[in-house]
Amino acid sequence: MLNINHISKSFGTFKALDSIDIHVRKGEIFGLMGPNGAGKTTLIRIINRIIEPDEGEVLLNGVAMKDEDVATLGYLPEERGLYKKMKVGDQAVYLAQLKGLSRQEAESRLHEWFSRFEIEPWWNRKVEELSKGMQQKVQFITTVLHKPQLIIFDEPFSGFDPVNAELLKEEMLRLNSEGATIILSSHNMNSIEELCSHVALLNQSHVVLSGKLEDIKQQYSGKSLSEIFVQTVKQK
Repeated sequence: MLNINHISKSFGTFKALDSIDIHVRKGEIFGLMGPNGAGKTTLIRIINRIIEPDEGEVLLNGVAMKDEDVATLGYLPEERGLYKKMKVGDQAVYLAQLKGLSRQEAESRLHEWFSRFEIEPWWNRKVEELSKGMQQKVQFITTVLHKPQLIIFDEPFSGFDPVNAELLKEEMLRLNSEGATIILSSHNMNSIEELCSHVALLNQSHVVLSGKLEDIKQQYSGKSLSEIFVQTVKQK
């Protein structure tokens, strides 16, 4: 579904990505791993056409991505971006309309999601009145509301307690079962190991490990993903 071919990107003299190749199959949950500064966020921004690569191409369903393709994606960035002074419901509807939903359809879907996440009573409250976890629930909802075919989650569990982290995992699995392809970027190795079938590990601007998670664990004699992560990064 998503082919990242020979992507390179530099910022001045710093090489953020160096000839990256990653292939994500339709219908899978793909884990994107790497230490801080490895290039994960830069790659995600290139996929979302926020920045352009210096070299290489990104193909969506076999065709070079265009600006209009971004409307078919869902992207939850690591740095959240809700407007603190707006009412929760108004802001969620506004963001849904930016993705092409009518107001009526947006409100219908939002009330269903708000009920599922138990935040319906906060519809008319300002964002700044919500806890960090509740704000993240709102942003998760606005990321997936338009039923994107490809969803990218960048550190989605950050700031969540174990109960709400589990809720997000359940929703990711449900979305995947309904046909969504998911890229999960996280430092939480347990979550990637639990959710993902295929993974790629970036380190120092390169892909240093990639493939089917089951095969990788077998290659490393059944070690946990955390152990494999540490061992591979130290080797490089």
